[in-house]
Amino acid sequence: MAELQTNTVENLSKDLFRTVRLNKEFHIWMGFLSLVLLICLYAYSIQLRDGLGVAGIRDYVSWGIYISNFVFFVATSLVGMLVSGVVGLSGQKWVTPLTRIAEIIAVAFAAVAGLVIVSDMGRPERLANVFIHGRVQSPILWDVTVVSTYFLISLLLLYITLIPDLAYGKGNLEGRPKLLQKLYEILSLGWRGTKEEVKIIKKSTVVMLILIIPVALSIHTVTSWLFAVTLRPGWDSSIFGPYFVSGAFVSGLSCLIIAMFFFRKNYKLENYITDFHFDKVAKLLVLVSLVYLYFNLNEFLVPGYKMKKFDAVHLRQLFAGEHALLFWGVQGLGLIIPIILLLMKPFRKPLPMLIIGIFVLIGSWLKRYIIVVPVQEHPFLPIQHEPSNFMVYSPTLIEILISIAPIIMVLMIISVLAKLFPVIPIWETAVHKGLIKDEIETKDQNE
Repeated sequence: MAELQTNTVENLSKDLFRTVRLNKEFHIWMGFLSLVLLICLYAYSIQLRDGLGVAGIRDYVSWGIYISNFVFFVATSLVGMLVSGVVGLSGQKWVTPLTRIAEIIAVAFAAVAGLVIVSDMGRPERLANVFIHGRVQSPILWDVTVVSTYFLISLLLLYITLIPDLAYGKGNLEGRPKLLQKLYEILSLGWRGTKEEVKIIKKSTVVMLILIIPVALSIHTVTSWLFAVTLRPGWDSSIFGPYFVSGAFVSGLSCLIIAMFFFRKNYKLENYITDFHFDKVAKLLVLVSLVYLYFNLNEFLVPGYKMKKFDAVHLRQLFAGEHALLFWGVQGLGLIIPIILLLMKPFRKPLPMLIIGIFVLIGSWLKRYIIVVPVQEHPFLPIQHEPSNFMVYSPTLIEILISIAPIIMVLMIISVLAKLFPVIPIWETAVHKGLIKDEIETKDQNE
């Protein structure tokens, strides 16, 4: 059906713009998310009223699932840079239908990552002090700066690549809300597709793609330095930068796989997001997972061989202590087994990859928990005469609800963007299908 519909730009636009609609299912979905978010915000209001004591974090484990969440959100947002920047700039045309989904994921996670850190603040009204009185020596100031910069670049990249599609949308939004049609008209900036406009769009996109790579690498490298600049066993590592970045690619790609499956099935995009794309993304996931596995081996094998006094305490807790089940479960189910399965072609199909993607994504979050929490339970000084809840971290219900709120926000942002705009780039797809010429637009030829 789609092959017949996509033999002209008009048919391609009509086919891909059919998903741009705020239907009944969307309102029900957003109503459900809003309800859950209200419950989570109520939990946060309790924390604001009573202080961080309502959470499980205490003097020793002061970074719990809030900071695990923050690291996870920053990591997952890097998928935009990986797919659009690294893969796209390398000339891999197959990635075109996936770039917008990756950019939407990047914008959503980067936008919320900055809010996640607020949940760990006892006095959030003092956040402005980070900017007003921030010191350049503080990695926290660097982190806030690069997260904000990455979000703005990701948003700009998403918008620039949308401009031609917004122009196409003006003639394909019949029956949609007038406000949405007006929004398309304003945001399209009067795009007509002239040769000069095409050149500007292409140059702007390339500049953004080049710019986003070092910024994205900075964002997670700086996040890793929040840990690595301390002397704590488990964090005192010289490879935390690449270790975090490679893990971010694993997390981001698993999220992309889940989104690909969802949009392909629910938006009926089987002719645009094909088994070929799943196969390619699976191979990419295997590649970055192998790199991540390599850094994992370095991270644990070297200190495990030397077994310094305080490293030994930490590693024994991970390998054979109270965190052993979680540690080996994450390494096995979230990394090693997915690599093995994805090496076999039958598992590089949409449904098996959805299941593998879910396991990898959950494993990615739990990995951040393992990085953040167990280290703090083994300070250099002995813990004496303290209540048990000060020595062993256990998140409270309020803390869990507050940590669910960012996930809900991400789902809401992705849901709204995917309903307001086509999730497959129309103009780029038309160019790659040969429906319009790359450099010279039809109108320009007619002039």
